[in-house]
Amino acid sequence: MTTTSDQLDVDALNAMFETAGPEKIVEWAAAQFGDELVMSSSFGAESALLIHMAITHRPNVKIIFTDTGYLFPETFTHLENLRKQFNLNVWTYRTKNDPIAYLSNSGETDPTWRNNIDACCAVNKNEPFDRAMKDLAPKAWLRGIRRNQADTRKGRAFIEWSSRYNCYAISPLLNMTSKDIYYYMKQHNLPYHPLYEQGYLSIGCNPLSCTRPVMPGDDPRSGRWAGSGKIECGLNVEPATPSEIPSATARPGTPGGGV
Repeated sequence: MTTTSDQLDVDALNAMFETAGPEKIVEWAAAQFGDELVMSSSFGAESALLIHMAITHRPNVKIIFTDTGYLFPETFTHLENLRKQFNLNVWTYRTKNDPIAYLSNSGETDPTWRNNIDACCAVNKNEPFDRAMKDLAPKAWLRGIRRNQADTRKGRAFIEWSSRYNCYAISPLLNMTSKDIYYYMKQHNLPYHPLYEQGYLSIGCNPLSCTRPVMPGDDPRSGRWAGSGKIECGLNVEPATPSEIPSATARPGTPGGGV
C-alpha cells in the first residue's frame, strides 16, 4: 500500500529536470515506474530518438502506436524496420472506422483532403489512443513533445499530471533543439523516417490538409494542417478543468507491479 509520502514532488522534480538532460529524465522515469511506464510514438520523422532513449533503460517498454487508417505507407515501413532492429514491444491501436466508409459517411469527398480536420482527428486518432490508455492504465507516459514545436507547448513541464489519462505525463525532450536531435541521431546511428529527406519534417496522416513537405528553413511543424490554424492533434491536450493529482502513484526508485 502506498502512502501520501510516496506522492511525487512534481515542482521539485521539474526544477531539477530543467538542467538534467533528456537521457537522465528517461532513466529516472524507467526506475521510478518500471513496468507501469508506457510511451507513445507516431513513428514519425525523428521518433527513433525517444524510442532509443526509452529502450536503453527499459528494453521492453510498451510503445503505443495509433493507426488512424490514413498513415503513409512509409510510416509502417519505418515502424517495422525499427521493430526488427530494436525488438520493440509495439502495441498498435486502430481506429474503429473503415477508412473508406468514414470518408463517405462524414461527407469527405476527396481522400487527399479533409474539410473537417478536427472531426477526423477526434475519431481516428484520439479515440484509439484514449482506448489504449484506458486499457493499459499506466502510471506514467513518456511523450516526445518539445517546447519549440508550438506556442501551446512553450509552457509545458517535464512532469505533469494528466487528468485525461489518469497518469503522469513525462516529456523528457522539452528543451531539445533540432541541432540536439541531429547530433543524438548521428551519434547513435538512428534512422529518420523515410520521407524526412523529401522535406517531411513533421509527419502525421497522409492527406495534404494534414501533412505536407516544407521548404528548407521553414518551421518543421508548418507542414502540419497548413493554413488551418490547427497546431495540435489533441493527444496532448488536457480537459479545461484538470483533476488534482492523487496521492502515491509510485514509490521512488521502485519498479511498478507490471501489467
